Amino acid sequence: MEHYTVYHKEIPAILSDCAETPCMQRLKAVGMNCGCEYTAFPRFAGLKPYSRFDHSLGVALIVWHFTHDGQQAVAGLLHDVASPVFAHVVDFLRGDYLVQESTEDGTRAIIEGDETLQRILSAHGIKTDGVCDYHIYPIADNDSPRLSADRLEYTLGNLLNYRIRTPDEVKAYYADLSVGTNEDGVPELVFSDARRAEDFALASLDCSKIYVSDEDRYAMQMLSELLRDAIRGGVLTEADLLTTEPEVVAKLLRNERTAAAWRRYRAYHLTRRVETPEGEGERRRIPAKKRYIDPLIAGVGRVSAHSEAFRAARDAFLSDPQTEWIAGE
Repeated sequence: MEHYTVYHKEIPAILSDCAETPCMQRLKAVGMNCGCEYTAFPRFAGLKPYSRFDHSLGVALIVWHFTHDGQQAVAGLLHDVASPVFAHVVDFLRGDYLVQESTEDGTRAIIEGDETLQRILSAHGIKTDGVCDYHIYPIADNDSPRLSADRLEYTLGNLLNYRIRTPDEVKAYYADLSVGTNEDGVPELVFSDARRAEDFALASLDCSKIYVSDEDRYAMQMLSELLRDAIRGGVLTEADLLTTEPEVVAKLLRNERTAAAWRRYRAYHLTRRVETPEGEGERRRIPAKKRYIDPLIAGVGRVSAHSEAFRAARDAFLSDPQTEWIAGE
């Protein structure tokens, strides 16, 4: 991604070495937009490639930039190593779409099973226990809606990808951040400028609306059903979910039934909210995980405590019950 140098001017050797391992290279063919980029929905048309590899290296560089701790940075790099094809679509497949943590299953096993990665870690005196759970490092990850390297990276990446903010605006957000201490005495990335923090919070909320938009939820649900049918029909196996998206698509296209389903999925271009499950178009009722960021302003507090505009926008976002039926075309 072009904005790597925004996060840190150079990639430390330990991160570049770990990024070249087989388990990390696979993520170059797993997208951040959870399969939505394969549809014809205008919202997702023309998006630049943005992979789990891009995101993971970005997280690692952010952690490194603010901590200069190799172990924490490698944990950030490896946090998505167990992501399956189409990422959180598999949470829908497994019924975990409101929590979205099932895709983290198997992280330790993958790290331990990559012999190249194990040699690199050993050479740097790092053990698997120190890098298989990035949740233990609050700069890398923390409880929502706080700001962490993980949330910061996908927010900045998507602000650019969805053309919500310019590269200069993204750089200004990042330059304003430092490590502070939150209300619980835990390290957290904090803004120094209140207006910039408020603008970031509102911009991140625009991203959040896209993550749970009707098009996004519908696409992820329908793709999960396609994958489920392909597995039940023997076209795919569970193991295929840990390969790459081009490999899975190729298998879908080799079967007449799943090829037709894939073409139908790619043709989705419109959603409508409807009152009943019966009628034209495949209809689904799809709740989703709502995410937002409430950043901390150094010496001031959370944006939500000081910005009426953000509170109103956040509350409106959270109030949508997502109980309507959605029909797709």
